[in-house]
Amino acid sequence: MSSELIFISGFIVFILIMLALDLGLFATPEKPVSLKRAGIMSAVWVILALGFYVLILNWGHLLHHINSLAVLQKVNAAHFHKLKLNPNDFAGSLQLYRNALGLEFITGYVVEYALSVDNIFVIVLIFTAFSVSPRHYHKVLFWGIAGAVVMRFAFIFLGSTLIEHFHWILYLFGAFLVYTGVSMFINRNKDENIDPENHKVVKLASRYFSVHPQFEGDRFFVNINGKKMMTPLFLVLLIIELTDLVFAVDSIPAIFSITKDPYIVFFSNIFAILGLRSMFFLLVNIIDKFHYLKVGLAALLAFIGLKMLLAEYAELVGLNTARSLLIILAILLISVAASLLFPKNKEEIKRG
Repeated sequence: MSSELIFISGFIVFILIMLALDLGLFATPEKPVSLKRAGIMSAVWVILALGFYVLILNWGHLLHHINSLAVLQKVNAAHFHKLKLNPNDFAGSLQLYRNALGLEFITGYVVEYALSVDNIFVIVLIFTAFSVSPRHYHKVLFWGIAGAVVMRFAFIFLGSTLIEHFHWILYLFGAFLVYTGVSMFINRNKDENIDPENHKVVKLASRYFSVHPQFEGDRFFVNINGKKMMTPLFLVLLIIELTDLVFAVDSIPAIFSITKDPYIVFFSNIFAILGLRSMFFLLVNIIDKFHYLKVGLAALLAFIGLKMLLAEYAELVGLNTARSLLIILAILLISVAASLLFPKNKEEIKRG
């Protein structure tokens, strides 16, 4: 068995174990997740991501079963690392590669983690519109994120295959990200409303399936007179899955601007997604205080898109992954600081 297969298998097992622990140990039935527990779990996920970063720094070469300079050169070329490898120093070249891989992972993780905040804005709207009890948030988010892991896996490796065969598609990704960033900035103050009765998912589900009109605790399905019916909670889950699908269209191209290695894209995505649930419970009651965060996310998407469009020029001016990470962190910190320093006034709060 190759080290690559062991590495990937180990990561998948790790995901399954953490999801099982979350569902079995960290979830308290019929009780909302407390702020304290959300804070602890958020910290745990960040620490695990940093631990994985250290793992890559030391054993990242196992990811592609690199055991010779020839293999390293092949991987370097295939994933557009453009590292200056020393043919007379395999150990040094290997460490250079691992360092680059680690930096790509942590940068991708920061980008994905930041963009997932926008998911939280929408998830709050969905839960509010459907009057979902806070006691059931955890279950919906758990299964929503489990589904998102599967969808992201498919999206990422499809995207990687497209880039491998059609490198020009990166320019389409870049243009799309710039458009999305500009659109997000223009619509930053626009009220977002969700009409449960007229939502497309609700209409589609009602057309082809039997839908129970009332919530039945945390159940997704109920049997009424021998007939299996969806509950509104399952419809909420479907809408959240669709929402993540839409957000994936933004976030996955964004991370391909940082790394072309599909495994690193996948790892950083998954760590960000798995931390989304605990971050939701941490921010759900204070998310409106960060009103400039959407401006920051818009700037982030536009910056990444421009970097993809002007990749050759970015290299000439020295805009490497490390400097990109610093710019990304600066954008996020400025938007958060601006939100805290210049809070909404009462009239703005009333308008939403």
